Amino acid sequence: MKIKKIAALGAAVGLVLSGVAFASSASAEPVANSYAVVGSDTLQDSMNALTNGTSVSGASVRILAGGKSIGNFDAFGSAAIQTKPGGVYFARPNGSGSGRDALRASVSGTNWSVANNATPARAITGQVDIARSSSGPGTNANANGRLLYVPFGRDAVAYAYKGGTAAWANLTPAQLKSIYDGTLTSIDGVPVTPRLPQAGSGTRTFFLNALGYSGSAPTAPAVNDTGNVTPENDATVLGDNQIIPFSVANWVAQANNVSGVNTVAAAPTVALGSPVAGQVPFTGTAPSLVPSTGFYADTTFGRDTYLIVERAKVQSSFTYSGSPAYDAVLAGLVDSSKVTSLTNFTTSPFAPGAVKRKFGFLAPSSTTAIAAYAAG
Repeated sequence: MKIKKIAALGAAVGLVLSGVAFASSASAEPVANSYAVVGSDTLQDSMNALTNGTSVSGASVRILAGGKSIGNFDAFGSAAIQTKPGGVYFARPNGSGSGRDALRASVSGTNWSVANNATPARAITGQVDIARSSSGPGTNANANGRLLYVPFGRDAVAYAYKGGTAAWANLTPAQLKSIYDGTLTSIDGVPVTPRLPQAGSGTRTFFLNALGYSGSAPTAPAVNDTGNVTPENDATVLGDNQIIPFSVANWVAQANNVSGVNTVAAAPTVALGSPVAGQVPFTGTAPSLVPSTGFYADTTFGRDTYLIVERAKVQSSFTYSGSPAYDAVLAGLVDSSKVTSLTNFTTSPFAPGAVKRKFGFLAPSSTTAIAAYAAG
């Protein structure tokens, strides 16, 4: 499981610009004295770098919230987390959908729990401020919605595979659909077994939707999901002749050894295949892989990723009965025009955008935020 974190740094204000080199190492859960971030595994490592500090862009970059640290909680680790000093312990959100729903519970005051997690359901009001999401709101987009999806960076989804033959490197969407349907059981004479990450994974949902499975929590006939706790973007989970969806940004970041976690190096017989005709997921050789702009631009397998926040806190013009007060600091953290913003994507080595590029993300296709979910 991907539970290693980039080491936290000492106090600083806003964006840190210095000559200090930051090392990657295992550490305990963060201590947030401002905002708590949960959700997507796909975004967690780049967010760890931005919130704890990094020099992967060639300059020292750290994003703070009004001079205070931001707590970015991994998708996998201990069953329960405590996001705020003195706050309740609650089930760890373990993916994009789970992070989004935890934010909704934090906003609405409803009880929160996670499937396959023994932590009791409990109210988590005010315990989550930002959710990482590797996919957009889809059919939940709503002009009057109380949540706001703010673009973070552009990613794409391919598939990782172990074993097989050269023919496995370029499986078509139709072939992949048949594999996950269970009607295609071998490729080039080699048996194939499909795998999926756990149900809270945004990469799982995006991949299955791209293949034609519908809904916000799709399943595939050939995959047994009973007790499925498989982490996403982990090359070491694959057995011989298995395939699984994989974020290209995460593959690039791991292979380039910038994330503090490298399951790609730990699984040297696993490769990344392309479902987009005529396009490879990346070019170059590790540790200098570069995302393929053509693959990322694909309208089926390319995707924008997001940070989700409560809309009334970041848009002063939006209110509803009982809405919270506008929060200028939180609004600044998701204002892409600011170099001190988590959603910034300018190319200066001193900017968050340069850090995200090192983690395999390209600029999002749009910087327009999307409102979603009419109810809190």
